[in-house]
Amino acid sequence: MDKYYMKLAIRKAEESRGKCSPNPFVGAIIVKDGKTIGEGSTMPYGKDHAEIVALREAGSQAKGATMYVSLEPCCHIGKTPP
Repeated sequence: MDKYYMKLAIRKAEESRGKCSPNPFVGAIIVKDGKTIGEGSTMPYGKDHAEIVALREAGSQAKGATMYVSLEPCCHIGKTPP
């Protein structure tokens, strides 16, 4: 199932291709008990990253869930915090 959800994250990333430069286009999928409870793609530069969009959608259900992200999470602060 991991490969399946990673493919979904990659497809989700495609939604932001060309819309978020200079940031990379990234997709995130949050899964709990076999169901997708949150998804997101990178917003335009200076706005939320894919992980934040997905976490907001999942809300409190995110606790104990698994997040699949098409790129390793960033750990630096630029326009938006990690």
